[in-house]
Amino acid sequence: MNRQLACAVVVTVLLPWGSAGGQQATPNEYDRGTHVVLLGTGTPNADPERSGPATAVVVDGVAFIVDAGTGVVRRAAAAADQGVGALRPRRLRHLFLTHLHSDHTLGLPDLLLTPWVLEREEPLTVYGPAGTAAMVEHMLAAFDADIRRRVDGLQPQNATGHEALVHPIAPGVVHRDSSVTVTAFAVDHEEWPESFGFRFETADGVVVISGDARPSESVVAACDGCDVLVHEVYSDAGFARRTPVWQRYHARAHTSASELATLASRARPRLLVLTHQLFWGTSDDDLLEEVRAGYRGIVVSGQDLDIFTVQREP
Repeated sequence: MNRQLACAVVVTVLLPWGSAGGQQATPNEYDRGTHVVLLGTGTPNADPERSGPATAVVVDGVAFIVDAGTGVVRRAAAAADQGVGALRPRRLRHLFLTHLHSDHTLGLPDLLLTPWVLEREEPLTVYGPAGTAAMVEHMLAAFDADIRRRVDGLQPQNATGHEALVHPIAPGVVHRDSSVTVTAFAVDHEEWPESFGFRFETADGVVVISGDARPSESVVAACDGCDVLVHEVYSDAGFARRTPVWQRYHARAHTSASELATLASRARPRLLVLTHQLFWGTSDDDLLEEVRAGYRGIVVSGQDLDIFTVQREP
């Protein structure tokens, strides 16, 4: 189903896991333009309704995935089955990592190997902070027996699609082609020496993804009236019930609903999308109420397989 919002964005909600009965996209609907697909809105909490953190920005039929949480390839396949062809596993070729926390990288072996088993021939291009190359090297070493068996055994498997081209990143432009410019910016997250958000600029508009971050001025600057801001958040009410030691951690690592309201009021996105939600006993409606108490803009609490289509205003 579609929800037309009072801004230059259309929201499409897909049924999870490609369930039968969902509205099928018309042919090529997502092969043009800019679309944001929430592949995973979860946290380290094992919520079966929310896969690990992963967001795809699909630009003119090419998918750029930010973070690789658990279930990323299957969520991508579910979106592909309902019309987002760029997210078919064999077409997954671009990954941007915000930081190296396990909940954001547990799906990396999946992105390296599953699309290859399903006949991807190109290496996965990975943009990430310091340590990414070593992580990829060790993951591939861990699966060496599997890789060798598939390449040298009975399977008619190519010898390139499991490989990775790793690009260490720093603040600034990290990728540019004829359709999109991707800029990394530093954010504050716990004690990680390098943690990034990403700004995607296309002919249709600007999408900004915060990554894991406590309130960061860099997010405000990167958005500055952007079309879609995808930002992590935790509930103020839930936070109040946490123990002091956990409160100390979360306050240094993440952004509360009230803090996000203040940040978004300054960043001025056309649409604010909540992701990586830490509810702690609250609901989507509760979280939205907390944000709306201090923010007058349009905000939605993201669900896995939500799609946001960016459209320039006429």
